[in-house]
Amino acid sequence: MSEVRVNNLSNENNTGGPTISGITTYSSTNFFVPPQGDTASRPQSCPNGSLRFNTDSAKLEYYRGDTIGWLEIEAELTAPLGGGTGSNTGLGTRAIAFGGGSPSSTNIINFLTISTLGDAQDFGDLLHNETSMGVIADNTRMLSIGGDSSHPGHNNTIEFITIASIGNAQDFGDAATGCARHPYSGGNKTRGVYGGGGSPSNVNTLEYITIQSEGNGVDFGDLQAEGQFRRGNAGSTTRGVIMGRYAPGGDSHANHNTIEFITFASTGNGQDFGDLTTTISDATSTSNCIRAIRIGKWPVNDMIDYVTIATTGNAIDFGDLVTATYHSSAATNPTRALRIGGNQSPGATNSIEFLTIITTGNGQDFGDLTHATRGVGANSNGHGGL
Repeated sequence: MSEVRVNNLSNENNTGGPTISGITTYSSTNFFVPPQGDTASRPQSCPNGSLRFNTDSAKLEYYRGDTIGWLEIEAELTAPLGGGTGSNTGLGTRAIAFGGGSPSSTNIINFLTISTLGDAQDFGDLLHNETSMGVIADNTRMLSIGGDSSHPGHNNTIEFITIASIGNAQDFGDAATGCARHPYSGGNKTRGVYGGGGSPSNVNTLEYITIQSEGNGVDFGDLQAEGQFRRGNAGSTTRGVIMGRYAPGGDSHANHNTIEFITFASTGNGQDFGDLTTTISDATSTSNCIRAIRIGKWPVNDMIDYVTIATTGNAIDFGDLVTATYHSSAATNPTRALRIGGNQSPGATNSIEFLTIITTGNGQDFGDLTHATRGVGANSNGHGGL
């Protein structure tokens, strides 16, 4: 093995470094700096395996070829998550599904491993029977916020579970009654933001909590308009995306195609992002750190569309669900999005579908929940805000 010690390498035109072939070992007490840039400046038609740092997501990514493009390097846990069997053993991102209702609200909690196809398993129980809640998560803890306790009732409780170990939920604090039913919910590693629900009338208020510190919600700001059925948890490490709403004044179903965004780190009001491909309510949304995806809608429909979180603009068609669904929920890891439960014709379903986020296309079968349910609230410890 040879050893070369230099301060700098370049080609003869000083336009880049030379190509080093053969088995080469890099050893240093310091570091190396890969190329970097935002999502919009990603180069195309690179050699497979090319490495860069994405300044939008603050993560390394690598090139998988012209068809797939750039993929984020996904960090795995160093020890298996607790309590799983079969497809839910080993490493990976865990999705949690809280409650739901069919025909009445339940306290059931399910879990599954997103990277491995298979059925969900029982995790434990919520303190209350709930449906249509908001769900916020960091890497270790997940919160269930508000929801319907019995239709058309509602509650303002916040509960939490520890993601890596199965068990029952514990009390966290309280949300304002105005953010209790069908809210948006999202966040990053530190802060969760929720609001824009109905309790019992539609509201536009937003609140935030610090995920690792139990306590009550604190005022964050206001969305541009009141309305509920803003269900979902789409966002990046810096920005939350709220897709669609239900409120008087739209089409015959009072649906709207609006998209708003908020900035997690600073309190403030929602701002205009663009428009969905259709007017909707009772869809669900989720994201990795690059793309936010809107899944299904009422009136019952199989449509999916998406936006790029770092830039404002209108949504683009993504594909179709296996079966038209509304009042479902969703969860992601960096490469895969799940549609979990919901209402189909003629009623609630236990089915789970998955989408490959980096490529547009139709849903595919993933597995089943332990029970048929609609209005389930879901998230993961691998969503786009982490």
